[in-house]
Amino acid sequence: MQEIVAVSGLILIFALAMWRNINMGAVALVAAFLLGSLYFGQSAADIASGFPGSLLITLLGVTYLFGMARANGTIDQIVGAAVGAVRGRVALVPWVFFVLAAIITGSGALTAATNAILIPVALAFAQRYRINPLLVGLSIINGTNAGGFSPIAVYFNIVNGVLAKSGITIDAGQLFLWTFVANVLINIVAFLLLGGPELVRRGNREETADTTTSFLSGGTATIVKTHTWTTQKVVTVVLMVGILVGALGFQLDVGFLALAAAVVLSSLYPKNSKEALSHIGWNVILLIGGIVTYITMLEKAGVIKQLANSVSGVGTPLIAALMILLVAGVVSAFASTNAMFVVLVPLAAPLMTTGAIGVMGFVIALCIAASAVDSSPFSTGGALVVANTEEEKRDRTFKGMMVWGMSMILVAPLLAWATFVLI
Repeated sequence: MQEIVAVSGLILIFALAMWRNINMGAVALVAAFLLGSLYFGQSAADIASGFPGSLLITLLGVTYLFGMARANGTIDQIVGAAVGAVRGRVALVPWVFFVLAAIITGSGALTAATNAILIPVALAFAQRYRINPLLVGLSIINGTNAGGFSPIAVYFNIVNGVLAKSGITIDAGQLFLWTFVANVLINIVAFLLLGGPELVRRGNREETADTTTSFLSGGTATIVKTHTWTTQKVVTVVLMVGILVGALGFQLDVGFLALAAAVVLSSLYPKNSKEALSHIGWNVILLIGGIVTYITMLEKAGVIKQLANSVSGVGTPLIAALMILLVAGVVSAFASTNAMFVVLVPLAAPLMTTGAIGVMGFVIALCIAASAVDSSPFSTGGALVVANTEEEKRDRTFKGMMVWGMSMILVAPLLAWATFVLI
């Protein structure tokens, strides 16, 4: 009964938000309070504690910093300088960022850090080259997932550690190979559906490297010269490099690092501060924060675990495996993928230890099903894509992320199950 009430609440949140054009996060916060306090008996403090503070800091810090970088012309300068790297071959841009994301995450960086570092710059590229921002954003998210299961990556170490507690060992090389291949294929589909063929036809007929698109005035396309590196731009780049070193080298929180850098820039160059504040994605913070709070309230009430237990108890092992993969997709689309691995892997252990299904195939399928939905706009990566998209394209990008992310909830588990568990 609790599961029905919880899912019904989620459906009502989406329906009311779409019908009356209300921020979905605001509706979700109200629903979390009403359902949590009146039905599940939780206190307001318990419900509020589910608001994702770390995600808020990440979105706040990154959008504030890159708002400063856009206002002072640093982003224009970086994009202009990078034009020569692809020599106008715009079809390569999404794949360049895919590879960068895979390398950084595969080297041990947190996926949130990789996304926060690459997405703002990548979407500046997208605006410059007139590429669908959804394609570029998905390329980075798919890239982080492609590298996310390398033997030294965070995702792999979480999964391997949880499996080890259940006495299960896996081949790290196989897991990395097949999850990497799966994400390459996912990105090829995104490339074909979201404007890739048009980019190939466009070839290298782009502006020369001495001009870039200005991102000022709400994203109005204005061609400006970007030869001069001012002191302010140099300081901005130094701070960005500092964030890279701190996040990747010392595992410091990228959100706080970005916020600190934005405050330093605002203190040194206050004239750009007001404009930078307008770039902070407050509506996205509310949207994502509300949905995550609702899901966290359900987790605290034990609804997610009850759902997982009920599907793992299905009589037929193959069907039980499919149901677990579907639950993994749903949970990861709205909540932490890391937390999902910790919760669901032990529940799936009995299926693997009894030999009812292939261990390696199921683990590969579970990793694909859980990570492919990171493209949901309610995940950190998806939220960053929406928040850093130029204002006039933000609603369309959010809807595109919704369609893609929600489709992955079904498509990724089904295909992963059919390929690695059923066959």
